[in-house]
Amino acid sequence: MTNSDPDLFDPETVSFPSGCLIAGELREGLGDPFPVIRPSDGKIILTMRGADLSDVDRAVEVATQAFRSGTWRGVRPVDRARIFRRWAYLAEQHLDELVQLEAVASTRLASEARVADIPKAIEIIRYYGELMSRTHGDVLGSGGNALNFTQKEPYGVVAAISPWNMPIILSTIKLAPALAAGNAVILKPSEFTPFSIIRLAQLAVEAGVPAACISVLPGTGPITGHALVTHPGIDYVTFTGSTQSGSVVMGDAARHGPKPVSLELGGKSPQLVFADADIDIVADTVARSVIRNAGQICFAGTRLIVDQKIANEFTDAVRRQLLTVVPGPTWKQASTLSPVISEKQSERILDILRQGKEAGAEITLGGGLYENVSGGWFFKPTMVERLEQDNPIVQEEVFGPVLSVQTFSDPEEALSLANDSQYGLAAGVYSANLNTALHCAHKLQAGTVWVNQYGPDDIASPIGGFKKSGFGKDFGADGYDKYLRLKNVRIKFG
Repeated sequence: MTNSDPDLFDPETVSFPSGCLIAGELREGLGDPFPVIRPSDGKIILTMRGADLSDVDRAVEVATQAFRSGTWRGVRPVDRARIFRRWAYLAEQHLDELVQLEAVASTRLASEARVADIPKAIEIIRYYGELMSRTHGDVLGSGGNALNFTQKEPYGVVAAISPWNMPIILSTIKLAPALAAGNAVILKPSEFTPFSIIRLAQLAVEAGVPAACISVLPGTGPITGHALVTHPGIDYVTFTGSTQSGSVVMGDAARHGPKPVSLELGGKSPQLVFADADIDIVADTVARSVIRNAGQICFAGTRLIVDQKIANEFTDAVRRQLLTVVPGPTWKQASTLSPVISEKQSERILDILRQGKEAGAEITLGGGLYENVSGGWFFKPTMVERLEQDNPIVQEEVFGPVLSVQTFSDPEEALSLANDSQYGLAAGVYSANLNTALHCAHKLQAGTVWVNQYGPDDIASPIGGFKKSGFGKDFGADGYDKYLRLKNVRIKFG
């Protein structure tokens, strides 16, 4: 990466929507100030104030009034769908702006945000805009002179808490279905990456979503997030983040409710590679799953479990792929490796690697930060081998471009290694043998199993974890239905 590499945009010219969006008004929060830092170069973009308890109270009050009045849930689904189509259209018209807001403060490469993140967010809006018109209950069997049926209704005011690693997708996948179901939504994006989702919410209001039904409150988890989860006016909580934070959210919701919660949490996803797999193609897939967003993805395939008959050849092929990355600022055209989000995160990765080495592991590639890459926190793609199953590098979610390598001699050993984890978000299987692939898909303890591919590519497919990776689904019809509660109605007549 050199200074002559072209910029996809100039980060110094980006205009940021900053503050709390409540009832269509964007104003400074009343909480403590915090800096928003560009991870690509460590520069402070601006200092903003997060939402405090009074901001949360106001957002909940206006959302509750709007929900009770029926200004949104009372609108015919076909008319709400028309507003969603308008929202998606406006987002397309502001694609360049959204790309810049997404990339400059986050770890998302602008080149990827343009072809993946923003189009995916727009697709999510369109998908749930269409799905809302198909909501229906069931007519149930009943004896005698009675009509017995179910109907689906929105919960009320939904608190949605989204993370920093893929800001606009992981915010939209909460915001769009919850709104489509007729709820009012208060979204807390990460304080690291608030800008793109503030702008997308403004476009929703411009499209016709009632301003009181969509608020965005940037702020920290312990203050803004805690205030939302524990607020008596919140009817449903949806959270994406670490397993540790998700446990806190679940406990708070139970103590201050109880209220329903859905959690999409951490992962430590295995990729099982059998001897009959195409080595070059699968090595490229495995490498890309580790370096995408610098490994800062909950379903990143960071545990390679490979047949010992091809282990040396396969790991060499993966290593060659990892060595081709180009670290650089998110706004550079040539960049293929993102920074990690912060200095603190880079130190955490280093600490887990240190613990792993002390437990006997060998780092065979990478293992530290690049030097002199624009002042940001760029971590070298890393491979770690000679690992015991209880090694922290095998068991802990590193959230960085770190691939652990283990070998197996038969499918049952591969499955035993894969399932020996507190996590169960996703898994990958690579084999030309259909019986092998289906056997593994059946036995793997994961909410999603990809075969001869890796990563989500279909909005209609639900994603969500087993074990400590959470519960409840995002995407698909399941990601919509969770924002509706089921009512039974039985009418006696005659």
